[in-house]
Amino acid sequence: MAGTVASTVAFGSLPTPLGDMVVAVTEEGVAGTGWGDPSRLRAGLLDRLGLAETDDPGRTAAVLDQLGDYYAERLRVFDVPLDWRLTSPVQRRVLGTLYETVPYGRAVTYGELAARSGTGVPARAIGSIMGANPIPLIVPCHRVVAGNGLGGFSAGEGVESKRRLLTLEGYLQPMLDWD
Repeated sequence: MAGTVASTVAFGSLPTPLGDMVVAVTEEGVAGTGWGDPSRLRAGLLDRLGLAETDDPGRTAAVLDQLGDYYAERLRVFDVPLDWRLTSPVQRRVLGTLYETVPYGRAVTYGELAARSGTGVPARAIGSIMGANPIPLIVPCHRVVAGNGLGGFSAGEGVESKRRLLTLEGYLQPMLDWD
C-alpha cells in the first residue's frame, strides 16, 4: 500500500463496550476511528477526508478483527497500516511519538509526551493534539494522562471511556460498581 494515493475510503463498524466503533480505511491505511452514531461518524469522516466512499469489507476486515481482539484482551499491539492525512506535521510527530513509545498498559503525562516528541509544543497544548487525534484507540491518546489525574478525553463518553480503556489495559484497577 505504500506509495499509493488514496482516492476512496471504506467504512466498517463493530459494537464495543464503549459503543459502536467506526473505522475509515483508505488505500493507505486506517485514517479515522471513533465511537458513537455510525451514520454521523461516517458523514463526518467522509467530509473531512474528501474522498469517495467505496463498499469494500475486505479493506476494513483487518482493523475490525484487531479491534475485536483488543476488546477481548487478545491483542496488545496494532499492526494495521495508518493513513495520517488528517493530521498536521506537528500533530503527526506528537501522535507518532505516542504510537511508537507508549505501549499497552502504560501511560505518559502530557508533559512527558511534549518532551519526547521534541516538537517544542508545550504540555498544555498536547491535550489539544490528543483531542484532535483522528485515530483514537489505535493511536492511544487514552494513554496520555495529567500529572495529577486522568486528564480529559474527547472520544466515546469522555473521561469515563478513558478510564475503561486504561482499566482494560491494566493501568488502572477496576471500579467496584463495574460489571
